[in-house]
Amino acid sequence: MRPEKDAVATVDDDRLLRDTDDLIAPFVEAEKPRGRWRIGLEAEKFGLDAVGRPLDWHALSAVLDDLVRAHGWSPENEYPGGPTIALRRGAASVTLEPGGQLELSGAPHSSVHEAAAELETHLAELRSVCAPRGIRWLSLGFHPTARRDELPWVPKLRYGVMRAYLPTRGRRALDMMQRTCTVQVNLDYADEHDAMRKLRIGLALGPIVTGILAHSPFVEGAVAGRLDERAAVWLETDPDRTGLLPALWRDGAGYDDYVQWALDVPMFLVRRGATVVRNTGQRFRDFLRDGFGGARATRADWDAHLNSLFPEARLKRTLELRGADAQPLQTTAAVAALWKGLLYDEQGLAAAERLASRLAPDELEAARPHIAQHGPRAMLCGRPVAEWGNELLAIADAALARQGVLDAEGRDERRYLGPLRALLERGRCPADVLLDAARRGGRGVLDGLAETTVA
Repeated sequence: MRPEKDAVATVDDDRLLRDTDDLIAPFVEAEKPRGRWRIGLEAEKFGLDAVGRPLDWHALSAVLDDLVRAHGWSPENEYPGGPTIALRRGAASVTLEPGGQLELSGAPHSSVHEAAAELETHLAELRSVCAPRGIRWLSLGFHPTARRDELPWVPKLRYGVMRAYLPTRGRRALDMMQRTCTVQVNLDYADEHDAMRKLRIGLALGPIVTGILAHSPFVEGAVAGRLDERAAVWLETDPDRTGLLPALWRDGAGYDDYVQWALDVPMFLVRRGATVVRNTGQRFRDFLRDGFGGARATRADWDAHLNSLFPEARLKRTLELRGADAQPLQTTAAVAALWKGLLYDEQGLAAAERLASRLAPDELEAARPHIAQHGPRAMLCGRPVAEWGNELLAIADAALARQGVLDAEGRDERRYLGPLRALLERGRCPADVLLDAARRGGRGVLDGLAETTVA
């Protein structure tokens, strides 16, 4: 699940929006020269207590409190006196998603090595405070055992609005909020041309990445019949704010095109301090023109609205690649390495662009249900997704070799692609590993869960 993350408030957030330049400003301000490009990794997971039940709000709060006491995290709340719903340490944060999913939003790093080390440190800290409580954490795309009514609702202000509104737009919107987890990669861009080029490639190649990393084959303690239940959920969430954004695929599309799309998406709410007013009947375009309940549109409102958009690749202060299920530890870093190879090397970017040009939005859209069902064995434009995925891996592998970023043992970032390559060469994905364990062990899904435990 990756619905949104509140922007960090700044003094300028209260500025009234005046024109298109103000709407484009967040993207322009985020531009960085190549030498300052970084990579960020966000990874979500589900918690189970000692007898296998989902964690309730009391247990989740206790885990956050333990991380604060034992590992130097600082608690954060939405308003004075409100509950702790996030932690921060330096440029990293730990947050709670609507159904109690725990997410590490990693700091920006110069290499996949550093991002992977940060994740390993986070999981070690989590184990240190959770093992004494009998709590374990599972990393896969859809909750493998729980019904929705068994999961808590995290008391974040906007989640109540989303909980009421999104089911009017999609049959499985509440599943998205409570029962999905993802791993997301955040990358930088140099300028408008670079940002939009990377966005188009991310949108076009995202369904392939979804298929080769499918990792959610269980629902409510049974085999789902799909390799990627999370991907199926996103197809029935909210057509206004999700998908592949085909209007942005044309040559020459720029920031303003992204802004025009965002302006026509209905809002969730208007927030002033601790006061939240539901505003789901108004597009941001109309809010900008007319205001709402006496409130006029500010930069903070626009930042919050941009955070409420859920396309498969999203443009904000970074480019967010959002299409992969939460992964077992051995393939989590592969997601970061794959996108870094494709988008942070000029030759790799050009090769990825050529590959993307062979795919049309309507072909990809038609294939998405089949990708959710069959993962790498789904057909896309007459070829198995695994064949497309092998091409992506070859491009990324060559690019990471050229980049030559070494760890302390002299290994470059290609090493993170190895586990994914080993699966893909056999037309398999991480979900197949879970299914094998479920069939082999005699306890069904319970044996599969052992493969997903990361802390």
